[in-house]
Amino acid sequence: MSRILPGLLAPVLLTALAAGQTDFQPRQGEPLRLLSAADLALFFEGQAAFNTPLPEADGLGPIFNDGSCGNCHSHPAIGGSSTRTVTRFGKAATGGLPFDPLLSLGGTLRQEQALSQPCEEVVPPEATVTTERLTPITFGAGLLTAISDADVLNNQLAQPSGYFGAVSTVSPLEGGPARAAKFGWKGGVATTMSFSIDASLNEMGLTSVFLPQENAPNGNAVTLSNCDAVSDPEDAPDVNGRTRIDKFTNFQRFLAPPPQTPQSGTSGEALFDAVGCGVCHTSSAYVTQPTAWPALSGVSIKPYSDFLLHDMGALGDGFVEANASETQMMTRALWGVGSRTALLHDGSATGGSFGTNVDTAIQAHDGEGAASKLAYNALTAGDQALVVAFLRSLGRAEFDYEADNDVDEFDWFFIRPDFTGPLGSFTPDDPGALSDVDQDGDFDLADFAVTQRAYTGNL
Repeated sequence: MSRILPGLLAPVLLTALAAGQTDFQPRQGEPLRLLSAADLALFFEGQAAFNTPLPEADGLGPIFNDGSCGNCHSHPAIGGSSTRTVTRFGKAATGGLPFDPLLSLGGTLRQEQALSQPCEEVVPPEATVTTERLTPITFGAGLLTAISDADVLNNQLAQPSGYFGAVSTVSPLEGGPARAAKFGWKGGVATTMSFSIDASLNEMGLTSVFLPQENAPNGNAVTLSNCDAVSDPEDAPDVNGRTRIDKFTNFQRFLAPPPQTPQSGTSGEALFDAVGCGVCHTSSAYVTQPTAWPALSGVSIKPYSDFLLHDMGALGDGFVEANASETQMMTRALWGVGSRTALLHDGSATGGSFGTNVDTAIQAHDGEGAASKLAYNALTAGDQALVVAFLRSLGRAEFDYEADNDVDEFDWFFIRPDFTGPLGSFTPDDPGALSDVDQDGDFDLADFAVTQRAYTGNL
């Protein structure tokens, strides 16, 4: 049901509604626009499954990190990120021996919870390297899957001197030809469905026809046999023929990408590119390839990643995974970064203001990221602030003054003074640009009509 903004008369609203057709961008956690009725129903079915705890009788455990996808992917909405991390462990290369993932001891992921105390997993004493991995967002996952491999390969071929990013090509867990990875801190996951399959087993203990073998606590098969009472594979189809993994995938596939406000970008984006950040976190748009879903096909998106593995020197996590060495990491997509409260693969850039966290993350860049860090450090304080403001715009919804992913009375209190009509002259860097949906330099009746549609109340 639409809501009337407080303090404004219905005749003004009716005039506004007739004034323009521009619409606001979907907020984080909302579905893609233009989904068919059937696909929208699959989205909401998947959202419910994503956020519902997995019962022990249906496959939770015996070792796991949490009981539902939504417990970790929760900020600023279901499908998002969090400050939650999981622990990875392994044995570093030494004496001519390569990195050892310690698979026989349950590596490389430690599941921190268990159905009973005898099943609990620990980091074994043989491990000489550990790291934390931060929960990523899944917004726009279906669109990322739809980026063509050719576009990622072109990113590799177009790099300037001094950059050596490489495509990570992996086979989807659900089958099919190998594809360029778009997911995973180390570029180990190619598709949205592969992400669902992998996370279902490794984070919740849910086996499937794709990964039918349970994780044994610290690799001990005897312990597993004493702890696991549910036959595998556990993820069975429902009366409609859909498994939980199908539902998790449908939800993530149809999630809209994070908004960017203003959509045209701010002046800080040019500075971001000028110091070299845009070489890896490219601001160039991708156009998705044709898919079975029209809403995912031929869509122009700007995730701000080249999806290549880069040598990050000291910022590497010390692990060999898929095609990545100890110092290589896949460029993280920056869309949505403005709403994140922890940055970097281990979540170590956290605890401060958004600007402080961004600076901490930049200062940690090494290897192929070192030159950009030095160039950023050479900027004036004012220009650095413009770069931070640009990054803050990635994930920011129109009219959302509080940056809490809704539009309510508190937002209206702050944006109302900018409702000045067609005589305004906002630039993309002005606060009023938050409400200038049609990007014509003002907040007028056409924009106000969109405010009404975007209004949620305090959710």
